[in-house]
Amino acid sequence: MLRRLLTLLPLLAIPCLAQVVIIDAHWPRIPVPMPMPQPVRADCRIRSVEVHADIQDQSAKVMISQVFQNPSSVPMEAQLIFPIPEGAAVSGLTLLVGGKEMAGRLIGRDEARRIYEDIVRRRRDPALLEYMGRDLYQTSVFPVPPNGESTAQIRYSQLLKKDSGLIDFLLPLGTAKHSVRPVENLTVSVNIAAAAPIRTVYSPTHQMEITRPDATHSVAKLSLRDVARPDDLRLLYSTDASPVGLNVISYKPDEHDDGYFVLLATPEARTERSAHVAKTMVYLCDRSGSMSGEKIQQAKAALQFLVRQLEPGDTFNIVAYDSEVEAFRPELQRVTPETLRAASAWVDGINAGGGTNIDGALRTGLRMLNDSSRPNYVIFLTDGQPTSGETQEARIIANAAQENRVRARTFAFGIGFDVNARLLDKIAREMRGQSVYVRPNENIEAPVSNLYAKIGSPMMTDVAVDIQIDGGATSRVYPRQMPDLFRGDQLVLVGRYRQPGAARIRLSGMTAGKKQELTYNATFAGTSPGETNAFVARLWATRRIGEIIDDLDLHGRNQELIEELVGLSQRYGILTPYTSFLADDNVNLSAIRENAASAMRFADTQLSVISGAAGVDQRVMKSQLQNAPQAAAMPPPSAKVAQSMQQVGQKTFFRKEGRWQDSTITPALAANAKHIVQFSREYFDLAAAHGGAMAQYLVFREPVQVNLNGQVYQIDPDTATR
Repeated sequence: MLRRLLTLLPLLAIPCLAQVVIIDAHWPRIPVPMPMPQPVRADCRIRSVEVHADIQDQSAKVMISQVFQNPSSVPMEAQLIFPIPEGAAVSGLTLLVGGKEMAGRLIGRDEARRIYEDIVRRRRDPALLEYMGRDLYQTSVFPVPPNGESTAQIRYSQLLKKDSGLIDFLLPLGTAKHSVRPVENLTVSVNIAAAAPIRTVYSPTHQMEITRPDATHSVAKLSLRDVARPDDLRLLYSTDASPVGLNVISYKPDEHDDGYFVLLATPEARTERSAHVAKTMVYLCDRSGSMSGEKIQQAKAALQFLVRQLEPGDTFNIVAYDSEVEAFRPELQRVTPETLRAASAWVDGINAGGGTNIDGALRTGLRMLNDSSRPNYVIFLTDGQPTSGETQEARIIANAAQENRVRARTFAFGIGFDVNARLLDKIAREMRGQSVYVRPNENIEAPVSNLYAKIGSPMMTDVAVDIQIDGGATSRVYPRQMPDLFRGDQLVLVGRYRQPGAARIRLSGMTAGKKQELTYNATFAGTSPGETNAFVARLWATRRIGEIIDDLDLHGRNQELIEELVGLSQRYGILTPYTSFLADDNVNLSAIRENAASAMRFADTQLSVISGAAGVDQRVMKSQLQNAPQAAAMPPPSAKVAQSMQQVGQKTFFRKEGRWQDSTITPALAANAKHIVQFSREYFDLAAAHGGAMAQYLVFREPVQVNLNGQVYQIDPDTATR
């Protein structure tokens, strides 16, 4: 009797992580036949999600474990449905409730569509539409005890696709984007095993921790807390016996426009048998008066760490500077136990006081370098602006360039907010390095050790990549200055191309003083039918925006660059402090000239600040954009912007005049919009026709205008239900 009555209760759809969706109802425990009161609404919460995946060649086995919490004082009646990932075969589904195993059934996509539609209609919640066209796995009803927990475990196997030499693993995590409560803990561990050496391991969606126990095994991990809107996780990997694995992913959404590509080059991880490449390291340490106290102690600890990392065959020196410049030894030293002990003792004796002679320190350190056949690196630490010796930015850069006869890479560390951030960026750019900023009260040793973990094992220097495509060429390739290749690291190169077709790629550089050249074949795609590789365009746009800001910062205003910055920010939703005004409700996205003028004013004002928290933050943001390894969205510049802009899949929506507007819609396209009422038959048919890839853009709870393959649809609310 109770079970039958429960079916009459309104159901509450709670989207959950890992494509596990709970349909639940709530009731108090009362003896039948007393009258059934109205159900008490309380959201099912997710305390934790753990995902373990084992990939062997192209076969994946996945286990998802979710812990649900019932915060109410009454039991929660719930049913679980699991939209099955594309290409997956569910080998088993286990629900652990009070130690009992509960079975489920597999439902084909036709019946699944009816179930999805039925839930959407009853709940007036379009969240499930993005799973149109998929089978689902459904379990029997189970209770979540009052003020208690239940655990659902899902196990399935999947045959993975392979394209362009890359095996593609997709883990659905996106259903929580519709949930109002964040998940406390989300952890993912993917273990990869292969018969051949693993080279590329790359996630275009998340920054994962990648470890390589040996040549044929790799582990990718992700750990997130308080997750409210996660994207589905995608992981790509390849195998290759060559010293450097190379893969190309291309995307061309429009046959009349240039395509986009990302090139991934991954050297073999260092093993015991790997030959050590001898390098030269020069460390420049600021000891001016402003470094007194904890900062000088941290800087000395960082120097001690760097000295300990040196290996036999390396050469090195240390330069400490204030108003004066003093070197550990007059010339480079070979690494021996004696020189390392002496260097350590010399570092211990460094004391702070005096001005800041940045020009003298750079010239002294660079002048020591004279062997271009080996990798040369300069690590430069400072907490201030030049106050002694040469103080003009342009002359400091010119002097350093003149002394850098071996094309050494210089990595500048700005400590605190008193640095001239623009100068440090110019030094890093001119010297083919990178600028890193350490905030007040942040330990200097941590970012220094992180950098050295990357550059400590160079494999190939003076790297060049030449791409020849039949009938076409590449353009706007980033990074502009090719970094060295380090063992265990990965080069992510992005660019554009005009004509599709077969390509020949030549990767060249110096290895242990000898010229090395590797050749590869690739194919640059014609018109791309779907959005599988659309992340490539967004990644290119991210890097391009960083380069535009860098040009404006270092060379001043440029009208064409400002207009391009506004266009890219609007299309891809990559808002910067100079373009965040686009999210204002009263800003017309079609007013290109007016918006460019606004962006110019913001850029002129804000980029003129070269120090302090604002000056440093701008350069950190710029560097993050220039070196972005994934096409992930930048955090909104403000809470107001976060409420006025959404990133859904590969599209950006702005909230204008009470509705959400696809950023790619022009006035001409909007004039021919087709109006569809939400939850109507036409609405569901549209979602089914486009499948999950496009249906995800129809799940707004407010009016929305969306551009689907050149046709604009305006989805209007069903006013009959209001």
